[in-house]
Parts: sequence; structure tokens; C-alpha cells
Amino acid sequence: MKKVLIAYVSRTGVTEKMANYLAEGVRMGGQEAELMKTSSIKNEKALSGFDAYIFGCPTYHKDITSGMKQFLFLAEKANLIGKVAGAFGSHTHSGESAPMIFDTMQHVFKMDTVDLGPLNLTEAMMESDEGAKACQQYGKVLTEKL
Repeated sequence: MKKVLIAYVSRTGVTEKMANYLAEGVRMGGQEAELMKTSSIKNEKALSGFDAYIFGCPTYHKDITSGMKQFLFLAEKANLIGKVAGAFGSHTHSGESAPMIFDTMQHVFKMDTVDLGPLNLTEAMMESDEGAKACQQYGKVLTEKL
């Protein structure tokens, strides 16, 4: 069984809810999912031992949070080249965070990103079954690359 790390920032709980549904999708795909808040990851060694990574963050003021920026600098040191990757985020209106993280994973870290692109959902969508299913599907698709 392959291990997938889902590392996220969540300020209101919506992105954490997405992370949990993504983990369900990974498990539906027959793989193991581990959830971690980025604030609990203290060094790049904590990122070793995983076969795939999904990073998530809400959009605030058309940007990722400062905590996610710090985490991405730490993750860059982990040498994730070629690892399977995906990104997700929630937003109320603009939604820049997930594409920013995805682009970093793809172009800076040189990871093997999912063909679906970043998963970017409104907070309102996460209150419906449609949001939960979208997250689960994204998790399952990521496992297919493993």
C-alpha cells in the first residue's frame, strides 16, 4: 500500500473538511492517507516516506496564507522531484491558492501532478454532497497515478 500525505492550512475548517474528504478518496483508491496541518511539520524530514502529496490552503486576499508560504519553502528542501502531487483549496470568491500551490509543485518542485489540475472549490460547494464527492474523486484519481 502506498502512502499519501495530505498537508493543509485551514483557518475556518472548510479546507480541513476538504482534506478529510480527499483522504476518504485516497482510501477508496486502496491507498493509505495521512493528514497533517502544515504548522505541525517542523522540518523536511517529516515529508519523507510518502509516495504522493496533496497540499491545500484557502485563498485569503487573493493569495495563499503566510503559513503555506513557509511550508512550501520547507517542502522545497525535501527533494520531491517526480513524486505524485495534487493541490486543493477553498475560497469564497477568487480562488488563487490551489492553482498557486499546484504551479509550485509542478514547476518548482518538478513533481508529477494529477491531470485534473488543482481542486478549487467554493466554501458554499463544500456544504453540499457535490463538494464531498469532488474531493473524494480527486483523491481517487491521485491514487491512479501510483
